Amino acid sequence: MRFKITTALTLSAFLFAGPALAQDEAAPEVIEEAAAETGSPALWKVADEDTTIYLFGTVHALPEDVEWSTPALENALAESDSIVTEIKMGPEIGQEMQTLVMTKGVLPQGTTLRSLLSGEQKTSYEEAMGKLSVPPAAFDQFEPWYAGMMMSMLPLLQQGYSPDAGVEKVLLTKAGEKEQQALETIEFQISVFDELPQESQIGFLIDAANGIDEIKPMLDKMVAEWVEGDADALAKLMNEGLTDPAVAESLLYMRNRNWADWIDTRLDSPGTVFIAVGAGHLAGDKSVQDYLAEREIETVRVQ
Repeated sequence: MRFKITTALTLSAFLFAGPALAQDEAAPEVIEEAAAETGSPALWKVADEDTTIYLFGTVHALPEDVEWSTPALENALAESDSIVTEIKMGPEIGQEMQTLVMTKGVLPQGTTLRSLLSGEQKTSYEEAMGKLSVPPAAFDQFEPWYAGMMMSMLPLLQQGYSPDAGVEKVLLTKAGEKEQQALETIEFQISVFDELPQESQIGFLIDAANGIDEIKPMLDKMVAEWVEGDADALAKLMNEGLTDPAVAESLLYMRNRNWADWIDTRLDSPGTVFIAVGAGHLAGDKSVQDYLAEREIETVRVQ
């Protein structure tokens, strides 16, 4: 079930459109500065002689009362020329998301979601939908990945988590007129799920159904680790949830490699950049920092 929470932390498009690192201590590439603050969400920095890139792990939806901003974070954002998020945020995102879901997430005519499930899986799914007060047929036209995502998100949205309180939305408001860039598109993020093998999609869905009562408590726990800046504890929770290699590769590892490449290339241009991505990408094995280390790029924790 924990992989569903990893997904909630990792894949931003669905949340926004809808209602310590596992390092070898001897490795020199990732450094925790003595002056780094504790008890605050982790902030990292990559720099060369004329470029500084901040890396901040986010939670895409939060309860309204969670306090996470710090002076160090505010200063890093203030000195940055641009802010980079997973996808470009704007008022058009909801309509774009709906269009793409209806293009990529709908089953062929004559096939229903529940027809793809075994008897036991169907029972688990329908029981979970009942707990959410959603009719069992509500997602019948959709592919398993979409139903699984909605089943993962609804308990959070119903119990006080809001995309409007999510870190990216707050940071973008604070950024004001700074240039906004994106590492990915909504279409790409949807394709990550859409291209998963059907077996993995169904596993994703049933995992969410079987753990429906644990979704919010687990995210509460992960948010607590995130707020405290306990990267090791967050990494442990992340690693425990990576049970499907295909899902882990598509949702995390492939994207982390891509982002490390982006950072490597961006270091060739002067300036200061603030990158805000799901906290799951900056914790655990094969994190963005790990892939930067493979490229001999040093990452320093500054908070």
